[in-house]
Amino acid sequence: MLLLNAYDTLTTSRRHQIDARTLCMMIGYNSNDFDTLKDSLRGLAETVAEWDMLDEQGRQEWGVSSLLSYAKLKGGICEYAYSDALAEKLHDPKVFALINLNIQRRFTSGHALALYENCYRFVRTGSTGWWSLDLFRRLMGVADSAYYESYKHLNAKIIKPAVAEVNKTSNIIVTPEVKKMGRQVTDIRFLIEENPQLAILDLDDGEGIRNGPVYRRLRDLGVSDRLARQWIAEHGEAYVTRKVDYVAGQDGVRDPVRYLSAALKADYGGEGQGAATPAPSSERARRLARIKALVEGRTPTQRDADKRMFLSRLDGAARDDFERHGWMSALNADRIAAFWEELVPGAFEEDAV
Repeated sequence: MLLLNAYDTLTTSRRHQIDARTLCMMIGYNSNDFDTLKDSLRGLAETVAEWDMLDEQGRQEWGVSSLLSYAKLKGGICEYAYSDALAEKLHDPKVFALINLNIQRRFTSGHALALYENCYRFVRTGSTGWWSLDLFRRLMGVADSAYYESYKHLNAKIIKPAVAEVNKTSNIIVTPEVKKMGRQVTDIRFLIEENPQLAILDLDDGEGIRNGPVYRRLRDLGVSDRLARQWIAEHGEAYVTRKVDYVAGQDGVRDPVRYLSAALKADYGGEGQGAATPAPSSERARRLARIKALVEGRTPTQRDADKRMFLSRLDGAARDDFERHGWMSALNADRIAAFWEELVPGAFEEDAV
């Protein structure tokens, strides 16, 4: 989640920030569990990332870096940074495939996600190449477990379930092969091919949006890739287009991105995005108005994280209704209220006044 939050400015900004309570909830902690968050950040700063790969000229490059060069919590904000060398690697899609959000939401196992992440960048070569079992255990996050020193246990509990989920869930199919010395397994590799059953799905996390004219207009204004995709997904292309037209027609706008953000939130120029939010004349209407205010009070990164976090709790008709109507989804009204009460304790106390 830290990498996802920082990705757009990974190589242009030395420091990155995210709301600490949002981060806690995104990674499954209680929103006020800062002690556990501190332990996790400490662990990232103490964990070494190592790479050993071939560059485009076929020359071998080895490197090592801590996963985070530093992290701090201050005023409810988590600030962190990557080393320059690691940031370059993480930002290069040929070296590190940024996990597609649509695919990421499908995984239920962290081991399967780790396997997908480490295999996907080799999809063009068709194989990961041979990994020693010690390296594979580190990639799966079980290097410190004596239980998984046994290949029998590693295969039964990690490899087989992870391979099954990757092949069922993602846009690639992986097949493990092992190398033995006598009867002992010493190395493993994964053959990789595209999954034909999922190739037709929209798994590119925004390519369709990026091909649209309104996305190009937003980028020309100086809107970041991530924010442009979020605005289009949140408001719809027609509404965003109207607001871009409105901003273009105003004289003396010094900061078009900030002005456009305000125009989207406050509906400058009228017309709206659809049915207006009902006047707060009933308890439900007041609740909807409060939720709308809470959403608008969040930063773009927080709003994106909030939606993804809430969507991860839904399936079937409930998920479909939320994707159509967002936070105004009537089918999810109680769940939405509970979510915001969890995220912002006391958020609805004023409703009882």
